[in-house]
Amino acid sequence: MLKNDTWIAEMAAEGMISPFEPRLIRHVEKLPVISYGLSSYGYDLRLSPVEFRVFRHIPGTVVDPKNFNPDNLEPVKLHNDANGSYFILPAHSYGLGVALEHLAVPENISVLCIGKSTYARVGLIANLTPAEAGWRGHLTLEFSNSSSADCRIYANEGVVQLLFMEGEPCAISYEARQGKYQNQPQIVTLARV
Repeated sequence: MLKNDTWIAEMAAEGMISPFEPRLIRHVEKLPVISYGLSSYGYDLRLSPVEFRVFRHIPGTVVDPKNFNPDNLEPVKLHNDANGSYFILPAHSYGLGVALEHLAVPENISVLCIGKSTYARVGLIANLTPAEAGWRGHLTLEFSNSSSADCRIYANEGVVQLLFMEGEPCAISYEARQGKYQNQPQIVTLARV
């Protein structure tokens, strides 16, 4: 069953989302922002300003998820102007950011992380990412810029939406099996095997 705003707020009070914004924020100090916070059946996460990395081509190398070379990811500078703080994801490129909020997923819940329509309309695709039962940490978020123009991704503003789905209790949670991405810090976590 898809969980609603009442349930999300109750669970956030128990530590499921921190920091937690109990309403959908569309303006900060009269400035429009890409919405974040609690919605009817989800929660819009913010992008952390701490780190964003973009894949770069290194001649003669192949990106290998079993033997990941961190040199393939280049840190991107955080920019600021009257519209806010943002990273730039170049045209036809792929980047990794991290959620500002920390999650602690209950044992009977799975979370789907989906893209926001505001970004989808400018060609930015957020990978559909799960957070399994018992998972904790700051989600590493994956973005593809499918447009032929560079794209701003705003920090401290909404970047993806979480959907919380309840199921029968699982036999072994992500925490119990000591999943490899458990307890991710607020930095980009690279591919692991």
